[in-house]
Amino acid sequence: MSFLGRLRLSLATALLVAGVAGCLPSEPSQQEEEKEPHFVLGSSRVKAMDYEGAVEAFEESLEVDPHSAAAHYQLGCLFEANVKDPAAAIYHYQQYLKYDPSADNAQIISQHIDSCKQRLAQDVLALPSTSAAQQQLEHLVEQNRQLLQQVDQLQTVIKQWNAYYASQLAAPASLQRQVIANPQPAVNVSPTPDDISPGSDTPAAQPNATPTPSPSRTIVHAESTTVSTSSPRTSKHVHTVQPNETLASIARKSSVSLSSLLAANPGLNPKKLHVGQSVVIP
Repeated sequence: MSFLGRLRLSLATALLVAGVAGCLPSEPSQQEEEKEPHFVLGSSRVKAMDYEGAVEAFEESLEVDPHSAAAHYQLGCLFEANVKDPAAAIYHYQQYLKYDPSADNAQIISQHIDSCKQRLAQDVLALPSTSAAQQQLEHLVEQNRQLLQQVDQLQTVIKQWNAYYASQLAAPASLQRQVIANPQPAVNVSPTPDDISPGSDTPAAQPNATPTPSPSRTIVHAESTTVSTSSPRTSKHVHTVQPNETLASIARKSSVSLSSLLAANPGLNPKKLHVGQSVVIP
């Protein structure tokens, strides 16, 4: 081979070697990425198990060199195994393969990406299994049955309270009808409060009390008689107390006030009014 031919062959070989070297990342280039100060800090924090701090350091390393495949790889591993962020792990793994397509572990990284995608899908669509769903359904059915029993019991209690309330409302009406059907016997002493006047509790409390007229002096066959008094201008009637009468009722029947009736009978005690007693009506 001539000298010119050997020269051409040497140039072609040199160009081929240079082209291959430009497509593949060189080992010194990766070593330079790992020597970046933030990357070194992130590696030391991983050894100290400070995973949050390591993520922060590797992200700062990417700010210095956004094409750092080594920093993306470290972040992908951290987000997958330690920080538990499968979406971020997928992103950094893909960036790692983008900036280092001829990496020796490219197939393994692809498997990690698929695993992260499955984990992300499980987190988004967390569906229970068939047996678990059946157990939940049976539990809900049992709870529904117990709630229906409680509702029936509450309805029974409400009916009992309604019946009791209705009986309490009907009790006063039945008691009133019983009182009307069986009236109490008449008593001689009047319990009515309006028959009592101040200062007339006892006959002894009145200094000018006069003896109560004796029933024997009244006319038995007549309910009232006219008695002449010393004054020619006035006249008084004598009323004989009948059963169930009080001073108030006598005053109403006679169309006089109770005070006038008490004034006309100064010795009369309203509390001790009895049947047959004579009451002067002014």
